Amino acid sequence: MKPSDLKDVMMNPTKKVRGKHAKTVFIIGGRRIRRYLQPMRNLMVLLPVLFLGLAGKSHANWPEFRGPEGNGRAPRQSRLSATWSETNHVRWKTAIHDKGWSSPVIWGNQIWMTTATEDGTRLFAVCVDAQTGKILHDLQLFEVETPQYCHKFNSYASPTPAIEEGRVYVTFGSPGTAALDSRTGKVLWTRRDFECNHYRGAGSSPILYGDLLILHFDGSDHQYIVALDKHTGKTVWRVNRSIDFQDLGPDGKPTMEGDLRKAFATPQVVTLQGRPLLISQGAKAQYAYDPLTGKEFWRFEERSCHSASGRPLLGNGLLYMTCGFSRGTLLALRPDPQDPTRPPTEVWKTNRSMPSKPSPLLVDDLIFVVDDGGLASCLDAMSGKEIWRERIGGNYSASPLHAPATGLLYFFSEDGKTTVVKAGRTFEKVAENRLESGFMASPAVLGNALILRTRTHLYRIEE
Repeated sequence: MKPSDLKDVMMNPTKKVRGKHAKTVFIIGGRRIRRYLQPMRNLMVLLPVLFLGLAGKSHANWPEFRGPEGNGRAPRQSRLSATWSETNHVRWKTAIHDKGWSSPVIWGNQIWMTTATEDGTRLFAVCVDAQTGKILHDLQLFEVETPQYCHKFNSYASPTPAIEEGRVYVTFGSPGTAALDSRTGKVLWTRRDFECNHYRGAGSSPILYGDLLILHFDGSDHQYIVALDKHTGKTVWRVNRSIDFQDLGPDGKPTMEGDLRKAFATPQVVTLQGRPLLISQGAKAQYAYDPLTGKEFWRFEERSCHSASGRPLLGNGLLYMTCGFSRGTLLALRPDPQDPTRPPTEVWKTNRSMPSKPSPLLVDDLIFVVDDGGLASCLDAMSGKEIWRERIGGNYSASPLHAPATGLLYFFSEDGKTTVVKAGRTFEKVAENRLESGFMASPAVLGNALILRTRTHLYRIEE
């Protein structure tokens, strides 16, 4: 019996499984259990290991951009501090060299992120001890002789890594992608052959799905998604964006030098009607693909936007996504209830004080957002109707955080201010906190601690 079979049996107690070691059909939950050649003690050892493995990703770790579910929600048992300062509730503070906007990811006692020199010629991965703040690894992974242009607002190390037991995967976009042994820092494989002019610098973060590492390359010249074998780095599938951008000038070249073709979004794998779908945002369109093959199931066009940088959400039977620049727009789509591989329908959309960069939060039947200029809003998730809108001040790039245990929302500004409010239908500010430098990276959570990366330092905030 394979571990995958065992998991299947646990979810379906009367399911029959025939393994190569089984003398007869092995039945759990039925009237009798036929003799199994492997000693029963092996099964009893495997069960807790399997449960721990399933629990580890969802509760103990913060493995990718916006956490274990990719939605900015802290684990339900995490009781996070609502107040702090440079001298209050700071367990440790560690300087991170050079410039990088990637968000921290956490596995066990390790916190990983990337950074780069201001000119983009040297690209690094940094690992910090979660208990002490000590730097465990500071690895220069790539040297770039002639870096692409990167807008000063961005960095050459903005994509967030993805991490799992024993491995961390980092990417800087077309300059390079690498898999590392997280214990030793050894480079296991690299890829430097992906062509993409990010035009303003890379921003899309990789995600893991089974044995695949999935990456976006939405540039001014090429727009595609690629899935790599996470063990070897070899390409499993690659698919080009299918949209006609309708942006060619009389000379046959894209207008605005292709600026309207780029995007910085991170995809999300969701399961609808038992089928996994890779929900992916590009410029001017939202897509659904088969995550195992790259087959495009549908494309939903929203031509008013480009440069999407958020991560999609699923809840209440709807898909929610922010569409990017030109004018910040929040879109709610309803997948086909009978066949999610068919195109969805638009339920509502709004562009009133919606973010271009920060991702939204979904809390039950409410959507919370903060726009780039500091207007926070609460919307009815089913209708898009505005419930409240308040100016909390500052400019925002980092995505907000929801702490279910305390019912609080955290908004992190570019000048180092964090505004804490209650997640409810009435605006109620709980606290306002400041650190010395501003936030471009989104937060992470470890137990009851906030792991916050500012422009200059990494903090562990904990009561």
